[in-house]
Amino acid sequence: MRFKVIPADEGFYELFTKAAANNQRAAQLLQELFLTYDQRDSIRERIRQAEHDGDEITHTVMKRINTTFVTPFDREDIYKLASGLDDVMDHMDGAADFVVLHNIADPLPELAKQADVLVRAATVAHDAVGRLKNLRGLEEYWVEINRLENEGDRVYRKTVAQLFSGDFKAMDVLKHKDVIEEMENALDSLEGVANTIESIVLKLA
Repeated sequence: MRFKVIPADEGFYELFTKAAANNQRAAQLLQELFLTYDQRDSIRERIRQAEHDGDEITHTVMKRINTTFVTPFDREDIYKLASGLDDVMDHMDGAADFVVLHNIADPLPELAKQADVLVRAATVAHDAVGRLKNLRGLEEYWVEINRLENEGDRVYRKTVAQLFSGDFKAMDVLKHKDVIEEMENALDSLEGVANTIESIVLKLA
């Protein structure tokens, strides 16, 4: 049992949970975008708002690091977790942005598959962050996120191979590739979040 002369500021856990929930919602919106493509402009704006909300959460975490005497775990790990969650959001926002900026008329069916994997991974990450305070039963979460990242890699490679099959115009290849890579980067960032959680748990166990 640990004895603390000065209690650690536990408010970080709430902020991380809010960030993870915001990411989960943005992933669901991205999936909705590809399933109801005629509404992409309005959905893109909702994702942009989620990105702004995520920035506010991240800024609050960073400010709190600099004004808190005792943190629940290493400041470096707090920074890494907050930055990792923010990276996930930035890449999802980038994917939605490219869809609209490139004026893509017909999205590839594989984008909906990528979004599905992303939603599942973001949901697992949200569950994991919500349990971080207790430090128990978390291994299954980072294992599952790693599994989903591998599944996403397979979808990504298959989609890129299809793009370069010769069936698409060169400009369309570039447009689609921008979106696909942002989706893949979002999933990679979620794996980074899982790795950070694993590191925190191992240090505190």
